[in-house]
Parts: sequence; structure tokens; C-alpha cells
Amino acid sequence: MISSPLQNRSLLVLLLAVTVAFGAILWPYAGAVFWGLVLAILFAPLHRWLLARMPRRRNLAAFLTLCLCLVIVVLPTALIAASVVQEASSTYTRLRSGQANFGEYVRQVLDALPSWAVSLLERFHLTSTSELQERLTSLGAQASRALATRALDMGQNTLQFIVALGVMLYLLFFLLRDGVKLVARVRDSIPLEPHHKRQLSEKFTTVIRATVKGNLVVAAVQGALGGMIFWMLGIEGPVMWGVLMAFLSLLPAVGASLIWGPVAIYFFATGAIWQGVVLTAFGVGVIGLVDNVLRPLLVGKDTKMPDYVVLISTLGGMALFGLTGFVIGPVIAALFMATWDLFSGREEPPPPAA
Repeated sequence: MISSPLQNRSLLVLLLAVTVAFGAILWPYAGAVFWGLVLAILFAPLHRWLLARMPRRRNLAAFLTLCLCLVIVVLPTALIAASVVQEASSTYTRLRSGQANFGEYVRQVLDALPSWAVSLLERFHLTSTSELQERLTSLGAQASRALATRALDMGQNTLQFIVALGVMLYLLFFLLRDGVKLVARVRDSIPLEPHHKRQLSEKFTTVIRATVKGNLVVAAVQGALGGMIFWMLGIEGPVMWGVLMAFLSLLPAVGASLIWGPVAIYFFATGAIWQGVVLTAFGVGVIGLVDNVLRPLLVGKDTKMPDYVVLISTLGGMALFGLTGFVIGPVIAALFMATWDLFSGREEPPPPAA
């Protein structure tokens, strides 16, 4: 039976409608689905290695890979999060009780500045103790409200978080076990040439692996090094500051310095010269070197994208999608470039026929 143009259009409309409806159903757990897919791609080589040693036990291989993912990723993240919450609560208590006085800290820094720097700050009305106290009080009030709101949201969404984690792990098991079949079905459904589909799928998986491994490795190394030097210098809350440096390291070049830089300035201003020298030398020579060496090797090399494209797509993705955007942004950028290469005829030539 030959289908008419009207039937084809009706089928396309129906396909679009059910796709949008299915996407709306999945949207509340889009983050869980996305990270399940990302973890499946990252742990696929390990799953293949296990499956090669137990080819008739697909369920067991997938379950063992899932357990290793829990040990390597989920449990350490939960322990670090618990430590950060504890240290953040302690810091917040000290701020509320007045044990930590930021106005006094800033006053000490201003007293140690040279006269030309003080004159420059006076033009912007940044040297008045009362004005500084007022601005810091306002900032502290805003931070307190934001922290209270965030704590309330976390308390209300605890059940939703547990459900999302369960959905991610449940989906991850089936993606590991049946991932090859699912990828084959998706490829068969896309109306493109076989070598075009192969190139796009390889680009997708390569960018996810390079971006996640690169950014997470850089963030973990910088956060660990920053927390270690803070602990060695006796700064309170090293785990919390290390995690903050890890998050800020997603901003290339200047990320972690937004944390250790002001602390080094405070050390110099208060006469703790050797602490300031050690922290500055370690921040520039070790923490900064990690960003300048590892990020281009782990991210730009595998994605075959220019560094400025990786930077802009990472920042844009995080602005639109939050923390998950550090993966989504480069993936969209890579697929954009690969699709335009296909359209313009600059794609890689298909492999020769056997």
C-alpha cells in the first residue's frame, strides 16, 4: 500500500506530538537521565572488560560495573558533600555569632596598603569603615537569606533527590547492559548516511568523555591541592574551600584564584609573610599549572575544538543549564561543528568498503 502525502504529514505530526509529550514526562528527571547516560558512556570500557570475562552473564557484568560506579563516583561525592555541609554550617554559625568579623579583616588589609592604593580606593568610597561595615552587613544578610532558602529547598526536595538518584542508577544498569542494542536502534532510526551517523555518534561520545574527564580531573586536582594547602596553613574549613575552588576551576585560568588570592592578600596585609608567600607560590606554580597543562590536554585535544570554543560553550552551557551545562555546552558545540561539516561537505571520508 502506497502512503499518500497527507498520511506522511499526519505521521510526522503524530511523531512530533508524542515526542514532545514524552519529553515533557521525562523533563522532571532530565538531570538523572542525562547523568545516567554520561556515566554509561564513561564506564562502558570497564563494562566491556568485565563482559569479555563473563560473556554469558550480562546482568552480573552490568551490576558489577554499577557497584564500581557507586564506589568510585557516588560514595566519595556523598562523603565530600557531607563534610562541606558540616564545615559550611560551622562557618555560618561563626558569622552569626560575630566570631568572624569581615569588617575587621578588611580594615587590617586597608591599614597595610600603601598610600597610593588608599587614595585610589577613596575615589570609589571604599575606605570608610562604616560604609564597609554596612556593605558587608548587607552582603551577609543576603547570603543568610540565600543560605536559609537553599537549606529549606534541600529539605523539601530530599525525597525528590533520592528518587532521582534511584532513577539514575536504575537507568544506568540497563544502559550498561543493553547500551549496544539501544545505540543500534537509535542509529537505524536516524535518516542519514551510515558513515554520517557513525561520525556524529563518535563525536558525541568523544566530547562527553573528554569534557567530563578533563573538567572533573582538573576540578578534582585543583580542589584537592587547594584544600591541602589551606589545611597545611591552618585555614579553617579546608574541605569547603577546596570544593569551592573545584567548582570555580570550571572557569579556566582564573577560577581557583578567586578563593586563594584574597586569602594570600590577607596574609600579606596582616604580617603573615611566609604564609602569603607559600600560598601565592603554590597557587601560581602548582594550582595554576594544573589548569594550564591538564585542561588543554584532556579537553581540547580529544574534542578537536579550539580552546576558545571550549571556554565559551562551557560558560554558556553553565549559564543555561547550571552545573550540568559544563558537559552539555561543549557537546552541543561539537555537534554543531560536526553537523555543519557534514552539510558543507567537509566531513571525513567514509571508510573503504571491505
